[in-house]
Amino acid sequence: MRLISICPSNTELVAYLGLVDQLVGVDDFSDWPIAVKNLPQLGPDLSINMDALEALQPDLVLASLSVPGMEKNIQALAERSIPHIVFNANSLEEIAQDLLTLGKVCNMEQRAQSVMQEYLQTIDNMQHIAQTITEKPTLYWEWWPNPIFTPGSTNWLTEISAIAGGVNLFRDVELASVQTDWADVVQRKPDYIMMAWVGVAFKRIKPAHVLKRPHAQDLEAVKRQQLYVMEEWLYCRPSPRLIDGAIKLAKLLHPTEYKHIKYPSFL
Repeated sequence: MRLISICPSNTELVAYLGLVDQLVGVDDFSDWPIAVKNLPQLGPDLSINMDALEALQPDLVLASLSVPGMEKNIQALAERSIPHIVFNANSLEEIAQDLLTLGKVCNMEQRAQSVMQEYLQTIDNMQHIAQTITEKPTLYWEWWPNPIFTPGSTNWLTEISAIAGGVNLFRDVELASVQTDWADVVQRKPDYIMMAWVGVAFKRIKPAHVLKRPHAQDLEAVKRQQLYVMEEWLYCRPSPRLIDGAIKLAKLLHPTEYKHIKYPSFL
């Protein structure tokens, strides 16, 4: 099949199924595995060049609703009658189902089942360890700084926090993405601050951006130097790669308890 992915997380799903050689084009932000950077790039995931996409004559386009604004891509695909599938996972289980769905469509169901089983087993192993931990720190995840956006209860980062032995600071808000303000964050008194700004170059995300905010220096997270810049690609994309991020986080929060946890071998 001639596949096109217009979202980084979808490109990663393709990679886990061993189908990178069937990709004929990707969005500009797809960067893993590194081989995809050699493919035709069709623009940012929020502004895909549909003429260039159509010219590649895809058998299937892998679209997404993981970021607000992607709806226009799907509308354009439908208007042009280009075959496509849409993924919109908000949980670790939904990511597993997306993997299986793509496997069925691409006649790679056995591979998808194998990857999914190891993925779910790793999650289960981490959950068992998390259940033995009594002191679970609160984690404030910042996706975007102005206005502030952070994950709510119906988001994979709430699950990632839990299986790593922590607690999402905004788990009480029943949304996938929560718009709030810095005063609310300060009032909640996070134990850790995790900066994972989506769409911003990693090297440009500096703790100083947070440290200069009102009352930041009063937070225990800052006093204890528990403010970290986290990799967007390990925490903000709905693909099985989130498990790599979960393990890294777990070893940061509870190095002794998680020291024997193994990274999955499914790629």
